[in-house]
Amino acid sequence: MTRPKLEVADVVRSFAQSFIEQHQPNGYQKRVLNAISLCRTAALGGHLYACDNCGLIQISYNSCRNRHCPKCQGSNQAVWVDELLQRAYPVQHYHLVFTVPEALNTVCMADNRWFYNLLFDAVWQCLRAFGYSKYGVETGAVCLLHTWGQNLSLHPHIHCLMPALGYDLRQKFKPIGKKGSFLFPVRQLSMSFKGRLLAAVKSHLKKCNHLQEFKPALEKAYASEWVVFCQPSFAKAEHVIRYLGQYTHRVAISNNRILSMDDKYVTFNMKDYADNARVKPLTISGVEFLRRFCLHILPKSFVRIRYFGICSSRFRARMLVKDEEVKMLVSKQTSKAERVFQINGFDLFCCQACHKGKMVALVVIPRTRSPDTLLPAKSKTSF
Repeated sequence: MTRPKLEVADVVRSFAQSFIEQHQPNGYQKRVLNAISLCRTAALGGHLYACDNCGLIQISYNSCRNRHCPKCQGSNQAVWVDELLQRAYPVQHYHLVFTVPEALNTVCMADNRWFYNLLFDAVWQCLRAFGYSKYGVETGAVCLLHTWGQNLSLHPHIHCLMPALGYDLRQKFKPIGKKGSFLFPVRQLSMSFKGRLLAAVKSHLKKCNHLQEFKPALEKAYASEWVVFCQPSFAKAEHVIRYLGQYTHRVAISNNRILSMDDKYVTFNMKDYADNARVKPLTISGVEFLRRFCLHILPKSFVRIRYFGICSSRFRARMLVKDEEVKMLVSKQTSKAERVFQINGFDLFCCQACHKGKMVALVVIPRTRSPDTLLPAKSKTSF
């Protein structure tokens, strides 16, 4: 795979100082930008490798391993898909998407950790309530948070992977859904999600004495129509898991989408869904690019993939003791390179010149003692 000519790291190095001076991001956002700018450079150290067959010498610098870095997510995504395939129920699965209207973006930006936690809770409570009311079972879901649109605007939404299976009050598994094409009435689900989320947001803002400040946004959200997308089930669990796996470890923008950059502007590709998803170039200033990118930096230690109901580890552990129908797979401890080779057959240590030898580490290159940083951290305020 060829390396892109331009990367997000290049944009960070070129415009970070101007962005920080104009927008004063919080300390954690600065650390993320700094990690991206140093990823796979001499500042983080690395290893000197040599091929044991042809003698090729190669330097491999360490990655930053930050979850917001577009260069550090490929292997994590492959491993996640493989693990979920091993633990998935052997039934059809549905793909649902819960989207928040643009009117609530101002509320989200005031305290995104609280808002995203509330969003997860509202989504699961809706799915759980409909599972009991329509089928009389405890359902389950794997929920994944995404926060961006194609133009890097703030667009919070949650993808849900839901098995066509439930656990009833008689402690038996029961199939749900009708003929693989209908799960829940989407209009009712949308109204329930809207009511639950807005009621919880309003209650929290009232408790914090911020209700009047965000009242226009809430009124606009109440007036808008909310739509929950529910895709008919796929033939096999593997299909929908691999499909959703494309979204799991994505960041706001990949390096391949960046087309050009000069001393003021950045141009990147975006899909215009209002025009039949045609790919179009979008040019914005470098400072604006980083401002939009930072909208999608999640709070520190925030969990963006969550497992609920019968998909949770807690439920499966309990069933392992009670019922032989469900089995938890305990995998052996292996390195990331070994896992990637097992999954897709790609050997990270195979020599790219002769394709026969193995790259052997000769020397460990230490990281720079005091690598350059952007600016001192500044604390974040929230209500």
